[in-house]
Amino acid sequence: MEYSADALAAARSLQTFTYIYTSMATFWTYDYACSIHEEWTFLLQSRWTKVKGLYIVTRYTPFLLFASHLYLNFIPDEDPNKCQMINNICSCFSLISVICSESFFIIRTYALWNHNRIVLAIMLFSFIAVIVACVGVLFATTANAPVEVSVIPSITGCYQTSGSDELFVPFVLLFALELGLICLTLIRAIQSWRGANNPLYTVLLKHNIFYYACGLFWSIVNVFASLFLHYAYNVMFQDFQLVILAILATRMHLYLWHADRHLHSDAHMFIPMSDMSSASRSS
Repeated sequence: MEYSADALAAARSLQTFTYIYTSMATFWTYDYACSIHEEWTFLLQSRWTKVKGLYIVTRYTPFLLFASHLYLNFIPDEDPNKCQMINNICSCFSLISVICSESFFIIRTYALWNHNRIVLAIMLFSFIAVIVACVGVLFATTANAPVEVSVIPSITGCYQTSGSDELFVPFVLLFALELGLICLTLIRAIQSWRGANNPLYTVLLKHNIFYYACGLFWSIVNVFASLFLHYAYNVMFQDFQLVILAILATRMHLYLWHADRHLHSDAHMFIPMSDMSSASRSS
C-alpha cells in the first residue's frame, strides 16, 4: 500500500518523537542510578520540610511524564480522544515539573539577596503571572485541539494538527522570567564579588547562573521549534527542557545539601541555610 508524502512525513516525526522520549527516559534512569546513594542519604537523613516535599515532587514527576508518554508512543491505539486525554495529562505533569524546578531557584535567588522581601515580591509576582499565562495558553491551544494518529499501522502515537503554533508563547514567557532571574543573580554576584568568602555562596551563584543559562537556551530552541517545525517535530524538545531543568534542580540541591553537611554546621553559615531551606541539611 502506498502512502502520501504527508503521511510519511507525519510517521517519521512520530518515530523521531518516540526515539527522543526513549532517550530522555534512559538518561533520567541513568542519572537516578548514578545518584541513588546520595539521594537516599538525603531522603533518609534530612528532616521533613516543605522544601524536601518540593524536591520529591520535582524529582519524580518526570517518571509519571515518561510513563504516560511512552505508553502513548508504544501502545497501539487508534482513538484520537484517548490520545488527547493522555496528552492533556502529560501537559499537567509538565506544568507541575516546571513550577517545582523554578521554585527551587526562586528560593535560592531570594537567599542570595539576603531574604530581601522586595526582591521576593517581584519574583513571586512575575512567577505567578507567567504560570497563569502559560496555563491559559497551554490549555486553550491543546485541551480541545484535534489530534491525528498515523495512517501507517506500524506507527504508534499521535500529534496535534492545529493550535501548536501558539505553544511558543509559554516558552517566551519562561525565557523572560529566567532572563530576569539571571539578571538578579548577576547583579548580586557583582555586588558580593569581593566580600563573599563562603564556598557555599559561590556554589549557589554558579548553580543559579548555569541553571538559568540552560533554561534560556532551551526556551529559544522550543520557540523556534514551535514556530518553524511541523507534525510531532514542533513539540519534541518541550518536555526535554523540563526534564533537564528538573534534573539540574534536584542534582544541585543534593550537591549543596551534601556540601553543607560535610563542611559546615548551621551555626557558622554565612547564608542562613535553614531559612533558605533549599540548601540546608535540615531540608
